[in-house]
Amino acid sequence: MRICIVGAGAMGGSLAALLARAGEEVTLLARGATQAAIRADGLTLTFKDETFTTRPAIADDPATIGPQDYVIVALKAPAAPGIVPALRPLLGPHTAVVTAMNGLPWWYFHKLTGPFEDRVVESVDPGGVQWTGIGPTRAIGCVMWGGASVASPGVIHYSGRDLTPLGEPDGSASPRVAALAAAFARAGLTSPVLPNIRDEIWMKLWGNLSFNPVSALTGATLGGIHADADQAMVVRRMMEEAQAIAEKLGVTFTMTLQDRVDAVKPLTRHKTSMLQDFETGRVPEIDALVAVVPELGRMVGVATPTIDVVLNLLRGRARVLGIAS
Repeated sequence: MRICIVGAGAMGGSLAALLARAGEEVTLLARGATQAAIRADGLTLTFKDETFTTRPAIADDPATIGPQDYVIVALKAPAAPGIVPALRPLLGPHTAVVTAMNGLPWWYFHKLTGPFEDRVVESVDPGGVQWTGIGPTRAIGCVMWGGASVASPGVIHYSGRDLTPLGEPDGSASPRVAALAAAFARAGLTSPVLPNIRDEIWMKLWGNLSFNPVSALTGATLGGIHADADQAMVVRRMMEEAQAIAEKLGVTFTMTLQDRVDAVKPLTRHKTSMLQDFETGRVPEIDALVAVVPELGRMVGVATPTIDVVLNLLRGRARVLGIAS
């Protein structure tokens, strides 16, 4: 199968290295220093106490690659709408587009039976750019539970769980999602095909929408937030509001709120991705991780007072730092 990975950062680079080592026909879209480093020295990944180097195909122009079987989008959420025109040369009649990104995906309401079916989520897809430019019938959901960091261009360290579940928006075990799951498994990832990928999306978003902004505002690590009663209280209230919204949308949580909070207790040194963005001057994923929840709350009639206050502070802090999207 032909797989193009859009986004040569920590997660996209990890997928490219793993799939290339497994023998898949992988092309990684990369530019600048990352492209130069991979062309010169290959793509190096540390994964499960093993370090290896692969040489996936590299391109900076999608038009030179041609239609793919799968396009895996592993970008930061703010960059996703802008990349849509560049994706078009990659999209053949049967190309699937996999959203390997944080936050609520743009296709969320596709095939979700109920009053909001086929609703565009403005916070993650302003003006429906991805909905119309890619098309929700191409979408496959993906949740990456592991963490990764770029040590230097073309050198990535992957940590945490290798769990990377996949799922169709309609919950089916389609041939295309089964084939992709098999490829991920050959690459060393644990990739079950879930009948309701939205439950898994919310389980990750539940933590991201709360711990990420609190850490960005306070500078605390995950374990530090857990240990601080004031910060932990804000996290729990944000999660309570989000859970009420998700359950209105039919989501089932497989973990209690307190268990989800306690899961970060050992991570005393781990900085959230949003805190890292604030510290390094990168545009943070405020809309996809935080603003999207009040948008959904307005849809289902659930108030989000705590999330609203944190969101306002977060946007204000980003403006002060000059990194607002």
